[in-house]
Amino acid sequence: MSFDFDRLIDRSGGDSVKWNRYAGRDVLPLWVADMDFAAPPAVIEALRRRVDHGVFGYAEPWPSLVEAVQEHLFEEYDWRIEADALVWLPGLVTGLNVACRAVGEPGSAVFTSTPIYPPFLSAPRNDHRRTVTAPLERVDGRWEWDFEAVETALTPDTKLFLLCHPHNPVGRVWREDELREIAAIAERHDLIVCSDEIHCGLVLELGLRHMPFAALGAEAAKRSITLMAPSKTFNIPGLGCAFAVIPDATLRRSFLAAMQGIVPHVNVLGLAATEAAYRHGGAWHRALISYLRGNRDCVEAAVAKLPGLSLAHVEATYLAWIEVRKPQELRAHPASGFAAAGVGLSQGRDFGGDAYRSFVRLNFACPRATLDAALARIAEVAG
Repeated sequence: MSFDFDRLIDRSGGDSVKWNRYAGRDVLPLWVADMDFAAPPAVIEALRRRVDHGVFGYAEPWPSLVEAVQEHLFEEYDWRIEADALVWLPGLVTGLNVACRAVGEPGSAVFTSTPIYPPFLSAPRNDHRRTVTAPLERVDGRWEWDFEAVETALTPDTKLFLLCHPHNPVGRVWREDELREIAAIAERHDLIVCSDEIHCGLVLELGLRHMPFAALGAEAAKRSITLMAPSKTFNIPGLGCAFAVIPDATLRRSFLAAMQGIVPHVNVLGLAATEAAYRHGGAWHRALISYLRGNRDCVEAAVAKLPGLSLAHVEATYLAWIEVRKPQELRAHPASGFAAAGVGLSQGRDFGGDAYRSFVRLNFACPRATLDAALARIAEVAG
């Protein structure tokens, strides 16, 4: 079966947050993390069937959906979970915020590394927690943990470790030894690890496989909240369906209690799409990964030709974390400079403050023709 990822779908003038940001301007939007591809045919067909049913009342997960999630996690990651460990959510960012509310108390601290997906920085503040951070470091062109800096940043009142795995925006797949070091730190400091694994289905590097943090063993699982969703992998974020896997019953009760009164029912269409994606989206997913790998290679090759730009190899996600080194006027305001040249990118400062003001994040999940046009525009100002 073939899938046409080269098809240009007009998303302008409608409901797209991604495309509406630059409405009326000749700017190609490569910023927010959704793809410009149609969802898998199996998902679209499942949605048609559910719409034809005609009744859209409050919904709850049904047995075959739960089984689809369990089977998917085992087949893809060799991770067995109990049905009772699942907590359904209307979105992954909701899960980050609930985790901050469920662990610790007002005034306690939450740790995360930078650069990082912006909600990791805002979620603790939303629940009256302090954020403590340590930067990842770039070593020989590869983003790495500085575990000594992590230990130094932790305070006695730090209760929660927010982990992004695979990492947004640097595109790393954390290896087992790195995850085990995080688990050891969590055990030494008695931390709960909330692992955002929404990009786990987007490993691009041949020979690499995602390992859930909670799959390390019983001790890691006991202190873990794993957040997942089909939304990035199958391009259905607008359907609002995610889930947490929380093996420990006491921690799960705290998480559920923190949800009370603020977290709505999951969208019934999102639930239907999730089962279809996990059961019948395999062929589409394999084709997508191949296409994204090609796009990743195009981005890396283009950046390598531009001495003013720098990019570490992207192992996973469809996001490129690009440093602007020159010219100086572009380095000072890279997002606005690229927008003026006709390419809309995410601003680096949002991922951790002024330390990342010279960075931009580029979303390469788009038809190759769109990407080629964007890269040509980037070369005009960064060449």
